[in-house]
Amino acid sequence: MNDFHKSVLLREVLEGLRVKENEKYIDATLGGGGHSLEILKKGGKVLGIDCDSEAIEFVSGRWKIETKKLSIAEENLILVRGNFRDIDKIAHLNNFDLVSGIIFDLGVSSHQIDEPTRGFSFQNEGPLDMRMDQELGVKALDLIRILTKGELCEIFTKFGEESRAWEISDAIVRTRSIRPIETTSDLVRVITEALKVKRLNSDFSKADLSKKVFQGLRIIVNDELNALEEALPKAVKLLKQGGRIGVISFHSLEDRIVKRSFIEFEKKGLGKIITKKPITPSSEELKMNKRVRSAKLRIFETRSASPG
Repeated sequence: MNDFHKSVLLREVLEGLRVKENEKYIDATLGGGGHSLEILKKGGKVLGIDCDSEAIEFVSGRWKIETKKLSIAEENLILVRGNFRDIDKIAHLNNFDLVSGIIFDLGVSSHQIDEPTRGFSFQNEGPLDMRMDQELGVKALDLIRILTKGELCEIFTKFGEESRAWEISDAIVRTRSIRPIETTSDLVRVITEALKVKRLNSDFSKADLSKKVFQGLRIIVNDELNALEEALPKAVKLLKQGGRIGVISFHSLEDRIVKRSFIEFEKKGLGKIITKKPITPSSEELKMNKRVRSAKLRIFETRSASPG
């Protein structure tokens, strides 16, 4: 199941959630099903959620093969297409109201990055789409076409943490009045022209210039930060006593939300933070998958029953 999406910090997640046989777990960001499969192998039962229909279809197809291979009951995995901001409703509808662990692996899956038609990657020619849920109404293309210079600048500054946001926004507005900006390559060209880069010597320089702009657009298109803010308090309420929630983030905006939420949960007496410092990928994992270099895993545990 790893050819769709390489699971990040897999061993650390399994250890962090203390996966046990016959216990229930929620994989709030199913992707290619890597985390889910390992939980199932350890005897857990999983509710897998993803807003991307391609992820649900992929895991559903592969799961039928894996169940025969591993002699795991097919009903141990329930798949639901939905947004994790509705984790409480989805859990309730599927009888996962009280679970031992929940994992969020945020960001874009390898499949979404590598599939040119999804428009997530500045290194692949494709339409400016960036929707994780393909039924969403607004694409990145719509933002590039419609928003003012000031609005674009705010997105690139606030959500892309791009220091040269004004120059890039100005170039987008000027360019779109002359010619359409419709593909990932069109946008990369505008960015490089705005920053007066005459020639890109490598994929790294292209990525270095474009990744923050693409990040900002993607976050807005999918309303990622608001969804995370909404989901975490709902998720912690689904945990049984001594249950754990693990969140893998890939940039400082997500990590800040997770860190702040866990501190609030601790202050409210809901439990304790297990990771005083976030867990990061090992050197072995970094060698195998360079995309994980910014990954951070934080874990929170709910309060156990008082002794006696």
